Amino acid sequence: MTDYQALDDEARKILRDNDRGSYTVPTDGLYPYQWNWDSAFAAMGFAGSDPDRAWTELETLFSGQWQNGMVPHILFHKPDPGYFPGPDVWGCSGPIPSSGISQPPIAATMARKVWEQDKGAGHPRMSALVPKIAAWHRWFMQWRTDRGAVCITHPWEAGRDNACDWDGAMAAIDPQGVGEYTRRDTGHVDPAMRPTKQDYDRYIWLVQRGRRLEWDEEQMARDTPFRVADPGMTFMLLRATRDLRAMAEATGFDTDEIDAWITRLRAGVETLWNAELGSYDSRDVVNGGFAQCVSNASFLNWYAGIENADMLAQLDRVMDAVPHGVPSYDPEGPKFDAKRYWRGPTWGIVNTLIAWGLEDCGHAAQAERVRRTTRDLIAEHGFAEYFDPIDGSPAGGGRFTWTAAIWLAWATPAAGGN
Repeated sequence: MTDYQALDDEARKILRDNDRGSYTVPTDGLYPYQWNWDSAFAAMGFAGSDPDRAWTELETLFSGQWQNGMVPHILFHKPDPGYFPGPDVWGCSGPIPSSGISQPPIAATMARKVWEQDKGAGHPRMSALVPKIAAWHRWFMQWRTDRGAVCITHPWEAGRDNACDWDGAMAAIDPQGVGEYTRRDTGHVDPAMRPTKQDYDRYIWLVQRGRRLEWDEEQMARDTPFRVADPGMTFMLLRATRDLRAMAEATGFDTDEIDAWITRLRAGVETLWNAELGSYDSRDVVNGGFAQCVSNASFLNWYAGIENADMLAQLDRVMDAVPHGVPSYDPEGPKFDAKRYWRGPTWGIVNTLIAWGLEDCGHAAQAERVRRTTRDLIAEHGFAEYFDPIDGSPAGGGRFTWTAAIWLAWATPAAGGN
């Protein structure tokens, strides 16, 4: 019989062990800094037992916000010379040494969840965050949209680094001259579970291009080989903007601009429907073509409050094809790789968002199926970064903050499920 109390205790210990005082690291060793969406998940994990620490996590994240509103995907709070690419490679000039790109905008959603733990006590801290979150969303709407869909300018910006969605756009990059470098990830994790060197050369080429252009958004948008409208980012920003609106309304913050963003994002979703594939899909803004990928991000439509019967059929199909959760890429697709990062493995964090959306839209049976498979994965294989969807084996980093966080807030029976 599964000892869920022991798993609850272990999850709390992981959060404590990865806590650096005012922020968490994703896992010790592999990721030594504060990552944007990892940190938002961490706040959710802290919320049930320590709301004050949850608010501190989010406040520290926004302490690195740039003047233009962007919240970086990495904040380099303390030197760690062994990490590549570090702040010297990015060459940014924000209030805290950082990367020059952002990451999935889930902070508003997590802030709302923290606030709803105790609205009275959390109201002042939520109120202080609302204008900062609004500035970040405004940055997305100004610099990261195409026809209302949210675009990425680097694969890391989507959080799904080596997803098959980016293959076409990545092929347009000739990474000549990136130079020699040493990756940290493949020193900690089996290289078969990570992006290839060919991928990484292109990641670094894009970083070097951004630095050369001094991270000027207008210049970076010109003649870029890589700009992809992503369903994951679009669905997450739409949900987050609706959550921002709820908090803004509670604080008296003007919601007219937020309402306009919601309308525009909702229209953008329609530009990501690939009728040929029968799924939401990434769209290459440079050449106009679809990626032809059913990914776990495709199933975030319910998380954004968007119903789609075709997507329910797709979800049933991909979950029937593998025993463990929602794979990050279609297991019947030609590029499926059960262990390589975002090209097949199951991610507990995305399962969580998918299930929340399913439940919100009244699909209780599907939501519970996603939850149970995720719970069983963690119970059997631990708090890994991600999992093989075929045999369930753990992959990537171990003792991962966001896996512990989604366990405490959602997967464990103590969170209210069956």
